[in-house]
Amino acid sequence: MKKFNITILLFTIITISSCDDFLDLKPISEETSGNGYETGSQIEAALVGAYESFQSAEYYVWDNILFSDVRADNAYAGGDNPEIFSIDKLEVTPTNSRLFRNWSNIYNAIAKANLVIDNVDEINDPLLNDVRKQQIKGEAYFLRAYHYFTLVKLWGGVPLITNYSTSAEPSEVNVPRASTEEVYAKIIEDLQIAADLLPDTYGSDANINKARATSGAANGLLAKVYAQKPNPDYQKVLNHIQLVEGSAANYTLINYANLFDGNNYNNAESIIEVQYLGGNEGNYGPQLLLPPSLTGDSWRKFVTPSHNLIDAFDEQADNVRKNASIKFESVQWVDEYWGNAIGSSIPFSYKWKIAGGFASSNRQYLLRLGDIILLKAEALNELDQLEPAATEVNRIRTRVNLPDLTASQKSSKTVLRETILKERRLELFQEGHRWDDLVRYNQIVLTMNNLIEIDLRNGNPVNYNMTQAKILLPIPQQERDRNPALTQNPL
Repeated sequence: MKKFNITILLFTIITISSCDDFLDLKPISEETSGNGYETGSQIEAALVGAYESFQSAEYYVWDNILFSDVRADNAYAGGDNPEIFSIDKLEVTPTNSRLFRNWSNIYNAIAKANLVIDNVDEINDPLLNDVRKQQIKGEAYFLRAYHYFTLVKLWGGVPLITNYSTSAEPSEVNVPRASTEEVYAKIIEDLQIAADLLPDTYGSDANINKARATSGAANGLLAKVYAQKPNPDYQKVLNHIQLVEGSAANYTLINYANLFDGNNYNNAESIIEVQYLGGNEGNYGPQLLLPPSLTGDSWRKFVTPSHNLIDAFDEQADNVRKNASIKFESVQWVDEYWGNAIGSSIPFSYKWKIAGGFASSNRQYLLRLGDIILLKAEALNELDQLEPAATEVNRIRTRVNLPDLTASQKSSKTVLRETILKERRLELFQEGHRWDDLVRYNQIVLTMNNLIEIDLRNGNPVNYNMTQAKILLPIPQQERDRNPALTQNPL
């Protein structure tokens, strides 16, 4: 359930190297630094291990949805887990076990990337040519940057660990937090290296090109980083998006429903995605979210779409994206927001559609063009190019049968900014973007405090008590106990 698609990476390696020796690749757990890194097959195995974190780290499986869609206004917790209820109610404490698990998993992923970066240049194997060696390095830099981008958005400044080490010496493990600005600077540095080292494609096979970091992925992530950092640089956002658009990978929008029907992964819109295959390489997230008719069980599911989100879809008459993203079904449990009685019809998050008994082939996109186009609209608007910005939004609206923006929806920079934010919400629900978008737009506190959600058990509105301090998560207490150099975020 938690193994990366080694089949795809093996085929990739074979394709690039034309060497039968790589058929003997083993995962990183067997080809460890204790055995030394002397051959191409060993460093390729280490790279497999680095990619595998997108499947083994719970944050990338489904906690990203909890900390973005559920923590924001897109969804309620659902389910029966007190720690997820606290995420929904914005009452996350340092002892919430999901914090430490996510922190540890992501730093483990960084360690795997560091291991590759530290060792690849030392490999002296005639079967590993210089071109492939540089690609491996670029892939590892991309992965490290992706994980640090995750960390800085969740916690702000975090320790910057840029070398692989197994030492338990205090000087090695008790690392203080870098500033938010320092973390962003390192992410940008890593991604610029990656963009220079990585190819547009690894050949003609989409199953390979969407499984691995490319220059398009590096430039797409750079665009998101330049927009999200504390002092956004929208000209650089635009510059990197133009490089994505000019890539030989030829990214294009596809039919929206096909993005999420489970039959069209590694498509032309995808830039990079997690390569779940199902079965032993399956995704357990869909079983947690989908309705009983699709899962074959009867317990209460998680990530219940909110009234506010449904109203946002209905306000735009956005039936294409609504139907692709949400499924209503009558249930045999009481839902405190949708029906305080058994048999009520409630919505379910539906961008995953195949439960698979905790072993689904359904995937998450790490980067896709629809997100990048709306980010381009945002950058153009912030650079006072309102009409070109509206044109980009209309590209997204046209493919879901919505009319072009009206004059009132693009009447000013401020109005168009709000229009783009609304469009991103409908386009990207259940893809882990909403919290970051609201933070970037400086709308998170106002949005959550103005949100009216009624608890049907007592008829009272929920008070989210959102503050600036709650934008960042608390540093996990267990990690602070281990590393006394860590300071806590404001609580």
